[in-house]
Amino acid sequence: MITHDVVVIGGGAAGLMCAIDAGKRGRRVLVIERSERAGKKILISGGGRCNFTNMYTTPDNFLSANPHFCKSALARYTPWDFAAMVERHGIAYHEKELGQLFCDQSSRLIVKMLLDECQQAGVQIELDCTVTSVSQRIDGFTLETNLGTDQASALVVASGGLSIPKMGATGFGYDLARQFGHTIAPTRAALVPLALSEKALTQYGDLSGVGLPVEASCNGRSFTGGMLFTHRGISGPAILQISSYWQSGDDLRVDLLPGIDAAESLAAQQGSHAAAELRTALSELLPKRLAQRLCDLAFDNRPLRQYREAELRAIAEKLHGWEFRPVGTEGYRTAEVTLGGVNTDELSSTTMASKKVPGLYFIGEVVDVTGHLGGFNFQWAWASGHAAGLVV
Repeated sequence: MITHDVVVIGGGAAGLMCAIDAGKRGRRVLVIERSERAGKKILISGGGRCNFTNMYTTPDNFLSANPHFCKSALARYTPWDFAAMVERHGIAYHEKELGQLFCDQSSRLIVKMLLDECQQAGVQIELDCTVTSVSQRIDGFTLETNLGTDQASALVVASGGLSIPKMGATGFGYDLARQFGHTIAPTRAALVPLALSEKALTQYGDLSGVGLPVEASCNGRSFTGGMLFTHRGISGPAILQISSYWQSGDDLRVDLLPGIDAAESLAAQQGSHAAAELRTALSELLPKRLAQRLCDLAFDNRPLRQYREAELRAIAEKLHGWEFRPVGTEGYRTAEVTLGGVNTDELSSTTMASKKVPGLYFIGEVVDVTGHLGGFNFQWAWASGHAAGLVV
């Protein structure tokens, strides 16, 4: 039997950050990772370049049943704190857009940085290690694994959510939370493509690969970014963002021409090219295949000279509020994160400690805090891991 001060279940972003900070304090730390390597989700992020944080992180970039919960941790570990570590390790990075910071080279450098920091802090990492049971002792916890038995005075659960099961994601963290009396806010796939009905796919399916900038709106939230038609439905940054707010049965409104006054543009084209058909005019504003399809679906294609001003305004209004009714999402298979998780009312916002079980902590994606697309979920991992690492 091996005894540690701290055992961290999960060798991802949050778990490694927590281990680093705890190790620097002289704590004997063991990280247990069920996969064959640590940081697998970091490796695939940002197209292999890791969007490791966002300069403009605020609590408004996160969803939670308690929107105030994330404030303390985010305030005490900022994007600039993590960027300072990146710079200290000589990793070149750049801002791609909207505050998103990416490695110039490979996300492997971020994983190497975290592992190097763990090594310097004396952190032990066990790979291919599966926890089979956890029990509470008077002075801590006993963990049974396929590699043996471990004991620790503090247990940190950083096992992630349900997204991308092919990378090993499971509901282990939620099951463990329930074992110790915690409740779980309902979970669902987030930052995920939306699926359309069979009928809708007969209308849009052959547009797969066509993309354009849009503003997507649902349930009082709007996001501007790219939208991409796929053979299953719609995707792209704007759709991934709004998917966290969309729920089954909701309509999705999409402005196909954000920042453009469609009525004014059509009127101008009517004045200069009165003989041109509507589909030709729309092709000046939208991808040609999409313009033609919209005419087939919703507009009577005629020469522009034949439209009254009110008709062109009605067309413009529809373009600024095109409606889709998704039938679901593509699920955890392609979701970047899991919405919901361990109830934050049962955790300390300062330390991530359980209010129910002394010595038990939950950090990262397993907690009911979910960020927007663009580096925010990594920042929550760093910040929540740091908060726990300072006290375990």
